[in-house]
Amino acid sequence: MKEPWTRRCSRNNDLQKNMEKMTMPVIDLLKAIPLFESFNNSELRHLASLLKGQSLDKGEILFHKGDTGSAFFIIANGLIRISVSNKAGDEVTFAHLRGGDFFGEMALLDEQTRSADATALEDSTLYVLDRNDFFPFLFENENAVHSILRALSMRLRRTDDILAETAFLTVSSRLARRLLELAEPSQLSGRESAEYQVRMSQRELGAMPGVTRESINKELKILKDRGIITTSRGNIGIQDMERLKCRTQ
Repeated sequence: MKEPWTRRCSRNNDLQKNMEKMTMPVIDLLKAIPLFESFNNSELRHLASLLKGQSLDKGEILFHKGDTGSAFFIIANGLIRISVSNKAGDEVTFAHLRGGDFFGEMALLDEQTRSADATALEDSTLYVLDRNDFFPFLFENENAVHSILRALSMRLRRTDDILAETAFLTVSSRLARRLLELAEPSQLSGRESAEYQVRMSQRELGAMPGVTRESINKELKILKDRGIITTSRGNIGIQDMERLKCRTQ
């Protein structure tokens, strides 16, 4: 099955319009990605010329598990959830990715099907690199091979970290770590507003690997009762960052 994004080209073929939404210039985005960090400016400019723009509405699915993978994605802005679901509809979230993050790099190499779903949790803008454009570039740039190996190694290490957290950390510690990972400066104002916020629902947090939604809701209530967080529809305010950090051990 082809990926949904390949069937929406008419809406996303104008990169200049998408660039108006970008929070970082494309060269800066590429420099921040381990896959391309060793590239010189000439190589980065060449690579940037191969990118296409892709915009997603909140709730829109970029691809499903089992879709044929043929592209690599860089998030310019927005929020993307990487997850899997079983036949009963139970969902496990592996990652929430924001501006500057990247995903789908394996599709540049192995032509295998996608191993998870990718869904926009906010209106999002992406850069897309197709493997048919990347391979000729790869053969011309030896630096790219070494960078890819480093990036894949980092992904494997992150997978090991997730497995270790699932096996050895309490739900309380894992939730605190996830909240800190997702925290961003609050855009709300007022005396009671938090300095940092997580723009995510309790349902989304409840899809962490190895936990139940009920256990997450219980821990969130504890944090709220202790004045560490506040909750509202689709938003969690962090009132006491230091106390939250203390709960990560």
